[in-house]
Amino acid sequence: MKVTHFLTAAAATLFVFASAANAAVDEDAATALLKKEKCTKCHSVDKKKDGPSYKETAAELKGKPDAVAKLHKHLTTGPTIKVDGKEEKHAILKTTDEAAINNLIEYILSR
Repeated sequence: MKVTHFLTAAAATLFVFASAANAAVDEDAATALLKKEKCTKCHSVDKKKDGPSYKETAAELKGKPDAVAKLHKHLTTGPTIKVDGKEEKHAILKTTDEAAINNLIEYILSR
């Protein structure tokens, strides 16, 4: 009986994650968050600014199983980055809304 409950729970968990992964990106919400958080100061969809374009980031992470985790960590922990040869802290997203953060990550990866 415990095995049946475990398998049912595992299947439900996989369904939830598969549904989230296949959910459509809310582009309007993602672009609004990018502007609000001032990400567009250093990044754009397809042109290099001080930081890489989202297209470049998506290409670099394409097919990597830890792509979402890497972007989430980058956007929420403020790692040290190099800009024009100088090291500085990357800005941290001010929002704590995980759904908004995940939507933004999916937006970036879909470029």
